[in-house]
Amino acid sequence: MQMAPIMNSNTSTLVLYPASQTEEPKEENMVSIFDSNLLKKQLNIPKEFIWPSMDLVNTTQEELKEPLIDLSIMKSGDEEAISSAAELVRKACFKHGFFQVINHGVDQDLIHDAYCEMDSIFKLPINKKLSAKREHGRVSGYSGAHADRYSTKLPWKETFSFLYNHQNNSNSQIVNYFQSILGEDFQHTGLVYEKYCKAMKELSLVIMELLAISLGVDRLYYRRYFEDGESIMRCNYYPPCKNSSVTLGTGPHSDPTSLTILHQDQVGGLEVFADNKWVAVRPRHEALVINIGDTFMALSNGRFKSCLHRALVNKYRERRSLVFFVCPREDKVVKPHENLLRKNEERKYPDFTWSTLLEFTQNHYRADVATLQNFFHSHHSSPNLSNI
Repeated sequence: MQMAPIMNSNTSTLVLYPASQTEEPKEENMVSIFDSNLLKKQLNIPKEFIWPSMDLVNTTQEELKEPLIDLSIMKSGDEEAISSAAELVRKACFKHGFFQVINHGVDQDLIHDAYCEMDSIFKLPINKKLSAKREHGRVSGYSGAHADRYSTKLPWKETFSFLYNHQNNSNSQIVNYFQSILGEDFQHTGLVYEKYCKAMKELSLVIMELLAISLGVDRLYYRRYFEDGESIMRCNYYPPCKNSSVTLGTGPHSDPTSLTILHQDQVGGLEVFADNKWVAVRPRHEALVINIGDTFMALSNGRFKSCLHRALVNKYRERRSLVFFVCPREDKVVKPHENLLRKNEERKYPDFTWSTLLEFTQNHYRADVATLQNFFHSHHSSPNLSNI
C-alpha cells in the first residue's frame, strides 16, 4: 500500500498513513519518521527526542583508562607478551569490559571504504531509506531513531543493520541483501561490507583466543564456540543537533550480544559509566574499541562485565561509527566453561540460547543495564518465553 507523508504540527516530525485512506488517519496508526535533513536544523527538537535528566548527567571530561592492546603479539608466538596482554584484558573486563586494539590486521583502506559506503546509504532520500526499513522483530534494515519501536526517549540517530553468517563462505550473502533491499546500484556497497564483515569475523576469533587465555580456559574454546555464529553489522549515523544537551545518540545500555567491535570516527561521543561517573572513550584512528556484551558476561559466569555505555551527539558535526556485534549461532546454549565454576561457586545465570535473548530484546524489552535480569525474570513469568 502506498504511504504518503504528512507533517504533525505538534511535534515537527513526519508521520505516515495510507495514501488511499479517505478518512482522517487515526493517531495510533501513525508512525514517526526521523528525517534528519529536516530535524537537524531545528532548535526546538520534538519532545520524543528529549531524555530524562538522569540519563543526561554530564560527563566529567575524563577519559576511560582502558588498555591499548597490540594484537600483533597473537601471531608472534611470544607467550610472555601474550600473557601480559591477557592480564591487561582480564583486569579491564573485570572492571568495565572495555579495551582497544591496534595492529589488528584490518586494512585502514577497508575501514575508509566502509565509511564512504555508509554515506551513500544515509544520504538517500527519506522515502528510499524507508523502503528498506527494518521489519518488526528483525535486526536487518534501516531504522530512523528506532521510531518504529519506541515513542519516547528516541535516540538521535539513523542505523542500517544486516546479518553476517560466519559459515557462509560465499562472497555474495551481503551483496545479495543490499541488492534486494536497496537495488542493483548497491552491489559495490555490498561487496565492501562483505569484506569488512569477513575481516571482523577473523578479528573476533583472535580476540576470543585472548579472552580465553585471560579467563584461564582452553585457548581455542571460544574460537570454536563462535566460529559458526551469525553476527550483526550496524552502521550508525548521528546527525548534528542544535539542542544536543537534551538528547542522546544512543541511550545508556549494555549490549545484549557477546562482543562488540567498534570503529568510531574522530568526532567522539562514546562514553562508559565507570567508577560511578561517565567517562569518554578516546577515538583512535588506528584502533578498534572492544567491549564485552551480556551474552559473554553470562559465558564468563559474571566475571567479565557488560558495562553501561551511551553515545552523545554533537551540536555542529555529524558522527559515524561502524559496529560489529559478535554473536554465537542462534541455537547455541549459553553457559560458562566448567573451569569457571569453582567448588561451591554458584551459577550466576541459568542456561539460555542466544535466539531467545535476541527475541526478547527485539520484541519485549529495550536493552539497558538490567537486560539479563529482566530477561530471566520474564522467562519465569511469561509463557511466551518458556522455550529458553
